[in-house]
Amino acid sequence: MINGMKTGRIIRSLSGYYDIQLPSGDIQRTRARGEFRKSKQKPLVGDFVDFESENDEGFIWAIHERENFLVRPPIANIDIAVIVTAAKEPDFAPNLLDRQLVALEAANVRPLIYFSKMDLLEKSEHEKINHVANYYQSIGYDVIFSDSKSAFEALKMMLKDHVSVFMGQTGAGKSTLLNHLSPQLGLETGEVSKALSRGKHTTRQVTLIEVDEALIADTPGFSSYEVFDFPVEELDDYFPEFVEKRQDCRFRGCLHLNEPGCAIKEAVAVGTITQSRYNSYKAFYELIKAQKPKYKTDN
Repeated sequence: MINGMKTGRIIRSLSGYYDIQLPSGDIQRTRARGEFRKSKQKPLVGDFVDFESENDEGFIWAIHERENFLVRPPIANIDIAVIVTAAKEPDFAPNLLDRQLVALEAANVRPLIYFSKMDLLEKSEHEKINHVANYYQSIGYDVIFSDSKSAFEALKMMLKDHVSVFMGQTGAGKSTLLNHLSPQLGLETGEVSKALSRGKHTTRQVTLIEVDEALIADTPGFSSYEVFDFPVEELDDYFPEFVEKRQDCRFRGCLHLNEPGCAIKEAVAVGTITQSRYNSYKAFYELIKAQKPKYKTDN
């Protein structure tokens, strides 16, 4: 006989099974009812669900409303996304950071910028990164420098009692940072990772792992920022400093490209919006315009 209804959070999915953690910390295994497939709903790691289960046999009956979700990796209800950004080796890439920030803004996920490899910088380079970081902080983003004495503790404090995902370009030090947070995360680096990626049947699933009162997603990869799944007219919604100033544009619906009386271009001219951020906006505008339209199917 199956017990009464319970509520918990999915912390792992594997081959059609879902491991659900109860508030008590107990973990129970279930499957999703067939009705979810019919309604094209799929439970995601991070979802809060109502389920019935006994002796690792049971079913998910309902998925609670999500705060947010990502498609790649498939995870829901994320509190913080840590963007591990190399200050050097590879050199800082503002366009990539902005792409990640826009993708997270569009998904309603709070970003935290973690500048890694700060110890490799010369004094002049350090000042330049400081200037960059100050700008991102001024428009509302949290920033942590890897070389500050309190960096690791500050990161752990920000992750406490939250669900977080980590993202970063190859070589930025994401896996090293995660392994430093907890060897339990077991992330592959270097040749091991390459060897695994060549395995025909190697499939890594998203798993939420408890680390010092935080839940950290152990993900096989992160590609949600590679394509923007929103209309080009919404792009300026995801640049916080644009949202603040666009009301002063002469024309409603200004795209901040060639229109006269554009408050955004004026702000760039006087330096209150950086040229690199505006360059990113223009590049993403062209990228979205060039993307092939997506058509929903009934598959």
